Amino acid sequence: MRRLLLLAPLLLFTVGCGALQTSEDQATDAAREVARKAGERLHGQRLRTAEEVGRSASGIEGVEVLRVTGTSTHDGDGVDVVVRTYGSAYNRWRDLEEVAVRRCFTVRVSPRAQWREEPRDVDCPDGAPLAFAPPPEPPRLPYEALRAKLPRVPEGGRADEAEVRRGLAALDLDPAVRTEVKADGGWVGVLLSVEGDRSEAQDCVLARVGPGATEVWVPPRIQRMPGEGGCTIANALDPLPPPH
Repeated sequence: MRRLLLLAPLLLFTVGCGALQTSEDQATDAAREVARKAGERLHGQRLRTAEEVGRSASGIEGVEVLRVTGTSTHDGDGVDVVVRTYGSAYNRWRDLEEVAVRRCFTVRVSPRAQWREEPRDVDCPDGAPLAFAPPPEPPRLPYEALRAKLPRVPEGGRADEAEVRRGLAALDLDPAVRTEVKADGGWVGVLLSVEGDRSEAQDCVLARVGPGATEVWVPPRIQRMPGEGGCTIANALDPLPPPH
């Protein structure tokens, strides 16, 4: 009877919490969490090719990319990336040494994917991790050439949006350079920018043409960080105050 009484709390704990995980299970969960965090890093609405997704995944610490399928994030079900990750666990009551595992998971990258979507367990494909060529260098933004092509408006005059657009057309910009022009209150603002890493400062040049002033500038780095509003046409027309 005493023996049963001693076992009762253990039985209740086991029934209430389910079967205790082995160290290998815990290590697999740790590997899965690395894959899940990789999915968070890759998540987003921006259109990317399968190669761009694979290159980004291969740069995440602790992740090896073994297979990439799909065309782009916006085609069909998006891009599936098979990643191999590492996990470890140690239970001093059960293990003589740390248990380490390598496991493979499929991470889906698509605008329709759920945030923190659970990666699917898969068998690891044969072969070495994929290697990706470095991304092409972004085109240089024509700071001095832009200043030279923009019109000068005399005091008391009014900036002409069409004339500003003609000046931009004369620059023969690289197709990768995004341009935006907007007129407001006698001024015309210009934004030139190139797509970059979403976690880094964006590369852009702003200009403002108005009575007695043609200004061209690059916003401070802190204003060019994601969410800071430095690389916008609104900042060209109504410049943000300098950072403290």
